[in-house]
Parts: sequence; structure tokens; C-alpha cells
Amino acid sequence: MALFYVAHRLFAAHDRVLGAHIAARLASETGTGSVFLPFCDTGEDTLASDCKGRLLFDLDCARLRRITGMIAVLHGPSLDDGVCMEIGFAAARGIPVILVSTDFQTYALADCGPQCTFPDPLLEHLATSVIRAHRLGPFRGHAHGGRFRAFLEQNLATVQAAADQAVAELLTTAGVHAPERHSAMILPHLAYIEPSPYFPDPMWEAVHAELHARGWQVHTARRFQDRADPVAAAGEDWTAVTAASLAIIDVRGPETPPGAALITGARAVAGKRVLAAWSGSWHTLADGREPNWRNLMIQYALTARFTSIRDLVRALESLP
Repeated sequence: MALFYVAHRLFAAHDRVLGAHIAARLASETGTGSVFLPFCDTGEDTLASDCKGRLLFDLDCARLRRITGMIAVLHGPSLDDGVCMEIGFAAARGIPVILVSTDFQTYALADCGPQCTFPDPLLEHLATSVIRAHRLGPFRGHAHGGRFRAFLEQNLATVQAAADQAVAELLTTAGVHAPERHSAMILPHLAYIEPSPYFPDPMWEAVHAELHARGWQVHTARRFQDRADPVAAAGEDWTAVTAASLAIIDVRGPETPPGAALITGARAVAGKRVLAAWSGSWHTLADGREPNWRNLMIQYALTARFTSIRDLVRALESLP
């Protein structure tokens, strides 16, 4: 049976409305029982548990292991880390992922370099299709409510067209691509490093040295250094992510960088090890949940976290 997952940022009403609109459009084509909408279908608003965040993580991952297609909504320069984790999870299973963006900006590593829809080219590499809802619909006049109502209708027309296109493309690709996991071949001495794309940190040189001293081969993310073809470099990074027996990522800041979140999701599929550099701050709090030190989709998929090289050494020494 087909099961489709609509991924979207949960923490603002307008994002939940957009996710619900896409889910309803998809359900009208496939049936209500074939569509899973997080927050709505986990009963998050009324769910009670001593460890609610962990329970929600387990419920979402159980669904992600069964789905046959995904539509994910991403927009703006700061991409939701929970949605990116879910995309990485689906992509690592070979699931078709249709990305919908309402952002009218594009992103590039250089003024004259190739442009990407998203601020991380790894998303461009992983997406089955990218649908942009970045322009207003046709202007039909100010009758029946004035200019603000007309402007609302221009925006809604764009969103509705994007939802229709996303549903059509998902149903086409989901029927062609059967879910397949990546090759089970793991390179036992390969480690993947994903530094922060936002700022250089000499700590990563020390991380690299510690790994080499312990006999690891190391692949450090290359896509943000390749200004000529960052999407092709993203493909090389993804190949390394799926082959490495260890990944070390940077989750510092109020939100995990998109690439680190994608990698966390990809490795969660098979329970692969992920160590995360963490600043020791930025807890997230939500009604009824236990305090989380990270988006729950990231927090509960990680193996361990470290705040210093000494902590990293301890974590490495404790690995089986």
C-alpha cells in the first residue's frame, strides 16, 4: 500500500496550514489513509507522555520507514532542521522526495557562480523534483475585499498551483521508483566530517588529526568549496556519507545546519553512528514536551555529542 509523508515546519501556524493544504490535495487523489501529516496524525496537540519528544520521534521514524513518497516544504535561508532530517531519512531509502519552496531568493557560493534553490546544494542533489512557488498569481482586480484580499488571492493561487504540481509529480515518480536502501557496504575505516557552513573553526583541523591518529580515512564535506559545481560535489559528499561508518557533524547554533540535519536522517535509517559538536546552549521547549537540547528529530538520532576535543576523544574511545 502506498503511504505518503508531508513534511513541513511545525512551529508556526502558516506552515501547518500549508502542510495541511498539500496533504488534503494529496489525499483527494490517493485516499485519506495513504497520507501521513506530522503534528496532525501523531495527535501532538493532545498527546501526553513523560518523554513526549522521544515518543514523537519514534512515531515519525516508524512512519518514515514505511513511506513510498514524500512532499517536503522548505523555504527561506534558515531551513527547518526537522524537515531536513526527514528528507535525509527518505532519500537514504531511495524514496522519491518532491521539494516545494515559497522562497523567491536563490543562493550561490559566488556572485557569478551556479545558483541553487536552497542554501545547501545537497538538497538539490537529493530532490527528485523541486517546485518553486515564488511568484504571485495573476492579479484579478480589487473587487470583493480590496487590495489586501486581492493580494491574498494572488498568493493562494500560487500555493494551490504548487500543491497540484507536487502531487502530480509525486504520484508519477512514486509509481516508478520502488523504495531501495543504499548499499549495505560500509567502509569501516572511513569517517565523514560535516563542519558548519556558516563559519570556519580551527577545531575541525584537530578533529581531522585525532581521526587520522586512530587510523581513520577522512572525507570532509566539499560542496561549499566547489564554486564551479557545488551540486556535483554534494553528490560526492552524499556517497561518502552513506559509505562511512562514522559521521561527525556540527549542530551548534539555534538550528542545526541543513546538511548536518540531512546527514543525521540518512544515518538514522540504519542506526549508523553520528557524533555532534554542540555548544552547550540553545535548548528548545514546547508545551507538554521534555526539554530538548536540539530539535527532537536530530537529538534522538545522534549517537553522542561533544563540546571539546577532549570530549570527542572520549566519545571515539567508547565506540564499539
